[in-house]
Amino acid sequence: MSFAWARQYEPQTTVTKWLDEKLPLPRLVYNAVGAGYPVPRNLNYMWNFGVLAGFFLVLQIITGVVLAMHYAANQLVAFQTVEHIMRNVNFGWLMRYAHANGASFFFIVIYMHIFRGLFYSSYKAPREMIWLLGVVIFLLMMATAFMGYVLPWGQMSYWGAQVITGLFGAIPLIGETIQVWILGGFAPDNAALNRFFSLHFLLPFVIAGVVILHIWALHIPGSSNPTGIEVKSESDTVPFHPYYTAKDGFGLGVILILFSIMVFFLPNALGHPDNYIEANPLSTPAHIVPEWYFWPFYAILRAFTGDLTIPFTGIVLIQAKLLGVIAMFGSILLWFFLPWLDKSPVRSGHYRPTFRKFFWFGLIPAMIILFICGGAPAEEPYVVLSQIATAYYFLHFLVILPIISQIEQPEPLPNSITESVLGKDGAAATPASA
Repeated sequence: MSFAWARQYEPQTTVTKWLDEKLPLPRLVYNAVGAGYPVPRNLNYMWNFGVLAGFFLVLQIITGVVLAMHYAANQLVAFQTVEHIMRNVNFGWLMRYAHANGASFFFIVIYMHIFRGLFYSSYKAPREMIWLLGVVIFLLMMATAFMGYVLPWGQMSYWGAQVITGLFGAIPLIGETIQVWILGGFAPDNAALNRFFSLHFLLPFVIAGVVILHIWALHIPGSSNPTGIEVKSESDTVPFHPYYTAKDGFGLGVILILFSIMVFFLPNALGHPDNYIEANPLSTPAHIVPEWYFWPFYAILRAFTGDLTIPFTGIVLIQAKLLGVIAMFGSILLWFFLPWLDKSPVRSGHYRPTFRKFFWFGLIPAMIILFICGGAPAEEPYVVLSQIATAYYFLHFLVILPIISQIEQPEPLPNSITESVLGKDGAAATPASA
C-alpha cells in the first residue's frame, strides 16, 4: 500500500546518491523495514513472530551450511560423521545443537505466527496472497524438516523415513511405484540418504525465496493489526524504524535467552534418545515417533483405524491407511481455502464473540490434544482422543467457521486504529511526522 505521508528516502552523500541511481538497494531496505514503511501503531507482541521466523531461517541456513561441510551422505559413515562433528570439529557440537534446536524454535514461532493469523483472520482480503504463500512456506518447512531428521541415520531417522515414505504406498495403483521412486529402492539406503541430503540443503533457499514473495505481498496492502481495521490516516501509523525494530529487538532478545538455555543446558530435550543408536533395519523401535512439530498431523494420520466401506456389503471403498494420509495432508491443505470459508466482514477475533469461544475452547484444545496424542503410543485412550480432536478440527474449519461467520453478531468496531489506542477523546498524536 502506498502512503502519501510515508517518509521518502533521500541519499545524503555522493556515494549513496550514486548507489541509489545505479542500484537502489538502500532505498529498497528503507522502504521495506525502515522509516519509509508506515506500520499500524497498535501492533502487539503477537506480530513479533514473523521477524523471529526470519531470524531462525537465517540461523538454520548458516548452521546447515557449516554442518554440510563435515557430513557424508553415506549409510556406512553418516552416523559416524555426525559423531565426528560433535566430538572433533571445532564448535561442531554448538553448530549441531543450534541447528537441531533451531528447527524446533523455527516451528514454535511459525505455529505462533499461524495461530495469530487464525485468530485475527489475517487471511482475509486484501491479504489472501500473504496467507497462501505462508501456507506454502509451512509445507516446505515440513518437507525440509523431515528430510533433515533422516540425515543423522539413527534408529528414529531410519524408521521415520520408512514409515513416512510408506504412506505413499497407500495410494492405489501407483503408490508403491512412488515410494520406490522417492527412496530410490525398496527401503531407505544410500540412494534415499543422498536424495534427502540434497533436498534438505536446497529447500531452505527455496523457502527463503518464498519468504521474499511473502514479504513483497505484505507490503502491497500493508500489515494487518489487532483491530482488523485498515489504516485511514497518518495518525494510525508509525514508522517501522525505530518503533518496531526496537520492539522486535526486544522479542528477539527474549527468544535468544530461551534458545541459549536449550542449546547449552537442554540440547537433547526435544529429541528422541533412540536417534543416538545407529540405524538398524533388523531392529524396529518399540515406539516410532516423528519430531514433536509433526505430532498433531501424525495423530490425525493414526486417528483412522477402520476402512470406509459400503454399508451392509463389506465392500471397501477406501482403506484406513489411505484415509489417514488424505486427512493428514487435507488438514493443512484446507488452510488454502480459509479466505473463502470465513465470510465474516470482521477480521479480529476480539470483536467476534462467538468465533472467539469456538477458537479458545474448541480449536486450541483440539490442537493440544493432537499434539499430545501424536507423541503418545498408538493405544487407548490416545486413539479415541485423537479421533475426537481430528473430527473437531475438520468440523471447525469446514462447518463451524463458515456458519458462525454468517450468523454471529460482531461487537462494535472502533472508528480508527488511533481511536482503539487513545480512545475517542484521546489526542491523535502523529509520531510518523514527528
